[in-house]
Amino acid sequence: MKLKRREFLKVVGAATGALLLPPRSELIARASSDSPCDSKGVLVDLTKCIGCGWCQEACSQQNDLSPEEIRNWSVEQDPLPLSANTWTLVTFKEMEQGRVFAKRQCMHCVHPACVSACPVSALEKNEYGAVVYDAARCIGCRYCMVACPFGIPKIEWDKPIPLIRKCTFCADRQEEGLEPACTSACPTGALLFGDRAALITEAKARIEEHSDQYVNHIYGKDELGGTSWMYISPVSFEELGFPILGEETVTGLSETVAAAGTPAVALGVALFLSSIYYRSKSKTGTHAHAATHPRE
Repeated sequence: MKLKRREFLKVVGAATGALLLPPRSELIARASSDSPCDSKGVLVDLTKCIGCGWCQEACSQQNDLSPEEIRNWSVEQDPLPLSANTWTLVTFKEMEQGRVFAKRQCMHCVHPACVSACPVSALEKNEYGAVVYDAARCIGCRYCMVACPFGIPKIEWDKPIPLIRKCTFCADRQEEGLEPACTSACPTGALLFGDRAALITEAKARIEEHSDQYVNHIYGKDELGGTSWMYISPVSFEELGFPILGEETVTGLSETVAAAGTPAVALGVALFLSSIYYRSKSKTGTHAHAATHPRE
């Protein structure tokens, strides 16, 4: 596999750039700060989801993805097959009352572990509540993949310079005053986009008014300090394959994934890539010399 000079410089630049970043304590504070009062969210009402997959199709078109041919993934088939080309997926569980469907994607945590674990600030949470990724800063350490309690970030294993890929909460659309592509495509109203605080109020009202239809739990309201995507359901979330998590944030814990020594790791990556690059250049130069001056 050849590494182009431009790609090489990009990776080395990002790696050595880690040495110039703010202290880890500052990055953790940034990830742990309270979500803005106008932070957006989505309420997923699983009593309304019919498993049509329109949200998946809208996500693929919006992000120019080529998703795997997956539709309505059974929660019995662990793990969740999100990938670099599949950012959202509708899962199902066979229950007495029939199939219960659930859309799955990045939860866009209020206190994202991936942000606190990233040593180069390639992941950040913006004003809309979206956890966004800056490929120009990424050094490919994959700490975010290890830190995420939902197992969401995926890497492009088939690319020479792989990037981390995941749902972006359509941050670009939100900047234009639009809702995410998936929520706008939902034909049944199972996906409700709006202010996170208002969505919590709506979820509580639905559960109170129809207590026979919902379990008394808003998933994502308090889990790990809260998430931008929240769910209400007719059955327990454990049965649907959702991880059972406490209310304590994990941003402090995720710091151990990228603890002291990160600058050394970044520098090590840069030096390692440098040695590969210049060794390759040396071999190329030797072959070129041999071709120009063949043995007599």
